[in-house]
Amino acid sequence: MWNERYNRAEYVFGTEPNDFLKENFQKIPVGGKVLCLAEGEGRNAVFLAEQGYEVTAMDMSDVGLNKALKLAQDRGVDIITQVADLADYEFGQAQWDSIVAIWAHLPPAIRQHVHAQIAPALKPEGMFILEAYTEQQLSMDAVGGPPATQKERFGSLAVLRAELAELEEITGIEKQRMISEGKRHQGLSAVVQFIAKKTDEHEFRR
Repeated sequence: MWNERYNRAEYVFGTEPNDFLKENFQKIPVGGKVLCLAEGEGRNAVFLAEQGYEVTAMDMSDVGLNKALKLAQDRGVDIITQVADLADYEFGQAQWDSIVAIWAHLPPAIRQHVHAQIAPALKPEGMFILEAYTEQQLSMDAVGGPPATQKERFGSLAVLRAELAELEEITGIEKQRMISEGKRHQGLSAVVQFIAKKTDEHEFRR
């Protein structure tokens, strides 16, 4: 599905970074290693590379990641791409200064697999940054988010706090905000925004 969606000249979600990430990227340690999950066509990864980060963009769509490499080349920066499925992706241990998940709406079992790896994969003081649509999006006059038949993929602050309890929450809020990202994300939307940090006291809890 994603290869088919990305197989066009235009960038489906635009080429500018997500607003929430743009407002908060400074929380990531300067010059650090960043992993962008389900990164698609690369707009967020390229933006972070422009800020001096060493960025790896992973996605299951090789078509999307090829467009990410083209965008990086056009912007004069380098990114690393990995074609992989989050269902069995291994994040490594104490490897990343930040992990970024923007609109990565996953089935519960895969989401839990991913979240269980976040704290071990972050370096001490590493940051996890996420924005996702909440189920309230279904009642909004906006474009974006999973369909009604996949309600289990929506995000929620309660789930994030439960599954990422090893991290120190910096920002956690469910809100409505205007979104304009290509043709697929438009209008007043219902989202959850979450930023959390791995502190030394969390490092060895697992």
